[in-house]
Amino acid sequence: MEKSTADSSNQPLEKSEPETGCLSIIVLGASGDLAKKKTFPALFNLYRQRFIQSCEFHIFGYARTEMSDDDLRSRIRSYLEKGSVKAEDVSEFLQLMKYTSGSYDTEEGFRLLDKQISEHEDAKSSANGSCRRLFYLALPPSVYPVVCKMIKLCCMNKSDLGGWTRIVVEKPFGKDLESAEKLSSQIGELFGEHQIYRIDHYLGKEMVQNLLVLRFANRLFVPLWNRDNIDNVQIVFREDFGIEGRGGYFDEYGIIRDIIQNHLLQVLCLVAMEKPVSLDSEHIRDEKVKVLQSVEPIKDEEVVLGQYHGYRDDSKVPDHSNTPTFASIILRIHNERWEGVPFILKAGKALSSKKADIRVQFKDVPGDIFNCEKQGRNEFVMRLQPSEAMYMKVAVKQPGLEMSTVQSELDLSYKQRYHGVTIPDAYERLLLDTIHGDQQHFVRRDELKAAWDIFTPLLHRIDNGELKPISYQQGSRGPAEADELLLRAGYIRTHGYRWIPPAL
Repeated sequence: MEKSTADSSNQPLEKSEPETGCLSIIVLGASGDLAKKKTFPALFNLYRQRFIQSCEFHIFGYARTEMSDDDLRSRIRSYLEKGSVKAEDVSEFLQLMKYTSGSYDTEEGFRLLDKQISEHEDAKSSANGSCRRLFYLALPPSVYPVVCKMIKLCCMNKSDLGGWTRIVVEKPFGKDLESAEKLSSQIGELFGEHQIYRIDHYLGKEMVQNLLVLRFANRLFVPLWNRDNIDNVQIVFREDFGIEGRGGYFDEYGIIRDIIQNHLLQVLCLVAMEKPVSLDSEHIRDEKVKVLQSVEPIKDEEVVLGQYHGYRDDSKVPDHSNTPTFASIILRIHNERWEGVPFILKAGKALSSKKADIRVQFKDVPGDIFNCEKQGRNEFVMRLQPSEAMYMKVAVKQPGLEMSTVQSELDLSYKQRYHGVTIPDAYERLLLDTIHGDQQHFVRRDELKAAWDIFTPLLHRIDNGELKPISYQQGSRGPAEADELLLRAGYIRTHGYRWIPPAL
């Protein structure tokens, strides 16, 4: 049984120490967009920064497309040659790659893949049972079961001398509770939970990983972080573009399955969870599950759905599609810390801006002698993307002779404070965690089940046409009804204030 390593969320990425046996990283679906745009660039950046060493690892691509090793290298080269990247680094990295083509549901291709991996391991003179194999499934979830079956049948290595086999699977993990449980059971029959890494890239974002540190390493927040002081919490994801050719996929899943049920709900867990016993991955995930199990059933009157005008013009979207491209949903947590505090999860496409943030709004000052309500309440805001930052909106004295107040901020903008420091891509962090065996930032099976428990009833009502999305214009804030829902939840907007990222 593998044990997870100590948490590294409060430290910089650490250089990997050579372990017994070589490391083989197998990217299944190597010819697809996810592999080209995310997986391979993340591996390249880890290699370029020497977090994984050329002497210890090799990459194997596998897909149905017939092509040579050089064909694969040519396909992904342009995704690596960006910014100040050295051409020689790219060339060296590409030489660490081999490619095998084959079907996902027959043994022949996987037997050939296993032969290539074994030849590499033998060439490295690794002791039998000490090698490490990481399989990254950059594939549609529909083929996960058969691919995992082929891996188990054809590509497993011995682990008696510290070696291991691990599986990384991408979202979506099912479409509802029943399909997610079926998928979990099918994979769980083949691999132990300690071998399965369900990746949610939001958990790899720098600001999301900062949440635990902010909450539990700062005395300032300990007495404030509860229903006595916090009025409401917003977790918001906005995109200023539409589906852009992804109509077939998106119409099957919609904004709730695509963004809210996973990304935003994971952020909610970190905002709302109790302090874990330690930074051990299981202790952290235990507390996240407790939060999810405390969420009350969603009420229809606390949901606003939207669909932007022009969405159905996509050739792959049905003329009468009921799929929401916008949703604002209030979740309520029934426990001692959060009773009565609404958590508003909001996500949408084709809106007026592109950003993701967490907005914690505090209650009014009792006996306010300065009449600060005109300026707005205190808010703690974490900007997840773009322009990572955190700031506290506070009332201060307006400079001058009069005793009047104005809204300002205590600001930590990463680009200004950490000038010249590169913030790792989420996939880099999560791939490194997988290599190290740290499952803290990955979704556990009971956590996945609890998340689907919350949203499945609502999703079925939408799928059955019981709830209809409201049309909204592209480039707007979304349906006006969403702003009305926000007001009913108790949020008070600050008028005349706008946060501006500091200039370098």
